[in-house]
Amino acid sequence: MTRLGLLFTLILAVSIHPASADEPTYRQGKTTFIETGVEAPDRSPTWYASMVGKPYAPVFEMLATQGTQGRYYPYTYPVTLKDLIRFHGHDCEGTVHAANAAWVAFKLLFPDGIIDRSVLWGISGTSPCWSDGVAFLTGARLQYGNLGFFRDKRYSHAIVLYRDDTEVAVLATWKQGINNIPGEPVTLPGKIDWQPRVSAQEVEALKRVVKDAGGKPTPYQVDLMRFQQWELVNEILEHPLGASYQAVVIRDFKWSDWIDPNMATHRTVMRTDTRLKNYPYRERPVQADK
Repeated sequence: MTRLGLLFTLILAVSIHPASADEPTYRQGKTTFIETGVEAPDRSPTWYASMVGKPYAPVFEMLATQGTQGRYYPYTYPVTLKDLIRFHGHDCEGTVHAANAAWVAFKLLFPDGIIDRSVLWGISGTSPCWSDGVAFLTGARLQYGNLGFFRDKRYSHAIVLYRDDTEVAVLATWKQGINNIPGEPVTLPGKIDWQPRVSAQEVEALKRVVKDAGGKPTPYQVDLMRFQQWELVNEILEHPLGASYQAVVIRDFKWSDWIDPNMATHRTVMRTDTRLKNYPYRERPVQADK
């Protein structure tokens, strides 16, 4: 068995009892105070993001640094599916799935709910729907060497998020029952306990037909596939995300074991927007250099 095949087997074995991630390196209210909830998230439905108003559409409280050579902000800013869709360029089910999977992963990585973009790495499949979601939510980029693509294609519609300060990695993906990619397994054992109005099997069957049409499906098939994807995404967000997505901590995680080296940037550049994040302040609020 290959090393990746062994990893796949081990994850399936341990995921039934997923472990908790380590505590954050800061403790809210003790070692720092970061104000959250100070900006209302944009949850107003629109034609390109109708799902953003659903009761369980995720909202991410993001902690970033001030500019390209700055300290941490003392506040978080909210990110919604609408923000992610604007970044990606269009509404699609993959982007929503990636965000939902990230939300359950962040629950393990950041138990206090403050998502520190300065410490995150990410791995996805090659679909830009998923890689854009990971890049946008983590700040990981190919040129920094902290955004990768799966070596093992069985994980193409899962994600791995890694905290380099705590050295904790989490694999997150959908549960059996909303997966609808032909020929691709679900990499963790969880199953949904609710019944979608449009089954994943129906969506998967239509995707096979459209794919086999060689770029020439009927207009009806194009409209039907769009409706089925839209219907499933909106229905998923009517349930708690834990009902449809699952995550597990990866023990003994090694970045090189998981990424495709042929798709990595081997001449990376130093990330400078985070290196002064903990830089000391002046002795007084108003003080010039001597």
